[in-house]
Amino acid sequence: MIRILANDGIHEDGKTLLEEAGYEVITDKIPQEELIEKLPNFDVIIIRSATKVRKDLIDACPNLKIIARAGVGIDNIDHEYARSVGKVVINTPAASSQSVAELTFAHIFSLSRYLYDANRKMPSQGDSQFKKLKKSYSAGVQLRGKTIGIIGFGRIGQEVARIALGLGMNILPVDPYVETASISLAAPGNDAAFTVNLRTVEMELMLSKADFITVHVPGGNVLGHDQIAKMKNGVRLVNTSRGGVISEDALLEGLNSGKIAGAGLDVFVGEPTPKKELLEHPLISVTPHIGASTLQAQSNIGLELADKILAHFGDDK
Repeated sequence: MIRILANDGIHEDGKTLLEEAGYEVITDKIPQEELIEKLPNFDVIIIRSATKVRKDLIDACPNLKIIARAGVGIDNIDHEYARSVGKVVINTPAASSQSVAELTFAHIFSLSRYLYDANRKMPSQGDSQFKKLKKSYSAGVQLRGKTIGIIGFGRIGQEVARIALGLGMNILPVDPYVETASISLAAPGNDAAFTVNLRTVEMELMLSKADFITVHVPGGNVLGHDQIAKMKNGVRLVNTSRGGVISEDALLEGLNSGKIAGAGLDVFVGEPTPKKELLEHPLISVTPHIGASTLQAQSNIGLELADKILAHFGDDK
């Protein structure tokens, strides 16, 4: 029997699919420090962002065949080493794209109309400061006609572009590996597709033109002091990809100087304990790494993982 440890959980739809094929799926969380002792008893491990699968753990598990990431980024897996010793590493790049893109725009809407600040202040000040708060939020901006820069124009970046097109925004995508992308504006199941072809641009051009910038890359430091200095005054930034792709120190400096008008953050360096300066900053809209945390996305992720695991063992009938 194939034994699977879903150490960070798996949606019931995916679990059911695996169990119907005769696999054993364990969802009891094993602490990171105990994995090196207990994981050798499993053929597959499924993780999210919490569990790390590094070289020492891989070496301790000769029977482990698949390392599966329920999500896009695989930076918490020593994936190159794992593949070099015969392990299969899989992820789910397509399943949560729409969910992450919608959260990106949740932050953009929040930033453009100060919703994050209103939700903090209205409960405590609304009875006495209603008119003052109303006046302070009158500087909100509409999105139609604004320019959005999208760094990383893969599946998620293209989903962001699809929403932006519907809102009437100008789009400047940046991606060294993508030259053009065709964005369909049709709803699922609608045959009357309307397609827009978008061409990527150079980073320098985007930085100088964008009113909003959102980042969708698997890791690395993409926006630091030098890049922020080239942005328009009053730019708003969103990060729903990986903590650190926007330098947190540079972001705070830009917010405090007035260069950056606001930021939306779903991911942080040092999760699950982000910097207090970020969580408490009056110009930052925050969420606790929930980009893929919708019922639909989690179901899609579970099913995609199950399909790939079944296919590996030849049980995808």
